[in-house]
Amino acid sequence: MAKQISELKLGILGGGQLGRMLIQQAINYNVNSLVLDPDPDAPCKHIANYFENGSITDFDTVYNFGKKADIITIEIEKVNIEALEQLEKEGKQVYPQSRVIRLIQDKGVQKQFFKENDIPTSPFQIVNTKEDMENSHIPFPYILKLRKDGYDGKGVMKINTAADLDKAFDAPCIIEKLVDFEKEVAVIVARNSNGDMKTFPMVEMEFNPEANLVEFLISPSTYAESLQQKAENIAKNIASSMNITGILAVEMFVCRDGEILVNEVAPRPHNSGHQTIEGNYVSQFEQHLRSIYNLPLGDTTSITNAIMINLLGEKGSEGVAKYENLEKILAIDGVFVHLYGKKYTKPFRKMGHVTIVDIDREKAIEKARYVQKTLKVIA
Repeated sequence: MAKQISELKLGILGGGQLGRMLIQQAINYNVNSLVLDPDPDAPCKHIANYFENGSITDFDTVYNFGKKADIITIEIEKVNIEALEQLEKEGKQVYPQSRVIRLIQDKGVQKQFFKENDIPTSPFQIVNTKEDMENSHIPFPYILKLRKDGYDGKGVMKINTAADLDKAFDAPCIIEKLVDFEKEVAVIVARNSNGDMKTFPMVEMEFNPEANLVEFLISPSTYAESLQQKAENIAKNIASSMNITGILAVEMFVCRDGEILVNEVAPRPHNSGHQTIEGNYVSQFEQHLRSIYNLPLGDTTSITNAIMINLLGEKGSEGVAKYENLEKILAIDGVFVHLYGKKYTKPFRKMGHVTIVDIDREKAIEKARYVQKTLKVIA
């Protein structure tokens, strides 16, 4: 007889807020969670059944940790792939699979994958030196991205003219044609080992221009049903082409001519799905668990309008975190606060998120704007 979900230990590489919210859901299924993270005070530390302080990029540490679990997943892509490959060879279930993580870790390989699988994306060029950048066939201005280790807006810069190349990254990069887009959107798709797939409704994103982080997320989208369907089909196509097991977040641009181009993908729960905890019948975290345990996928329908705000550390404030005006926003109906258990704040650090739900979309947005200017994370 197949083992029940509660009998299979879940190993999570990375102990940040994504792991924390995954464990909060896993507790509902009596799943034993094991976490490995380099930060001795990681957000997962106090709620995991077992917490290990160690490197997620070191072969031996990841391999020995993985041997303690039955199913291994990630909450960040920067992990030791070779250790995961060895664990797979020895019969451990690793989801997303190590080959998927390898593909995602390198933005150049990721873009090549899109091209080979006819997935719409902006024109690009792989470059290794500043000389390559000067002689690019993509005209200025363009977007320069580090092939590896960029996240949360880090590792991305706009190059307006050749004069900007003085401050360009001195590492392997990709150049992308600047996209004239109307809005950034995202679709999260889940796929289990049986190949069953479900997408969450498309969401619209607004970015903090200074930190280049998602600041405001609105669900569901008000774009035409046909455009939303097109975006969901693209996400499903990527998940099928990758043959992934787990959650895949697909970030896209809606261009002014109505075309949709894929920007990047992430094979794990993602910032663009936090609102699903209150806004949808199943959350992205539960859906990820269902996917990797090969269970029936849940109903992704939106229950109501949901706005998600990232709670970022205030500019110029560093030290032990305090949450100013928390009582004021908790007095508002439909406001749900998620703090990530991080003791110290610094400028633009993700300290939590707030979801605002309301059957009236405009009221939800109005409340969200108030929350955004009222709730502050200070030292």
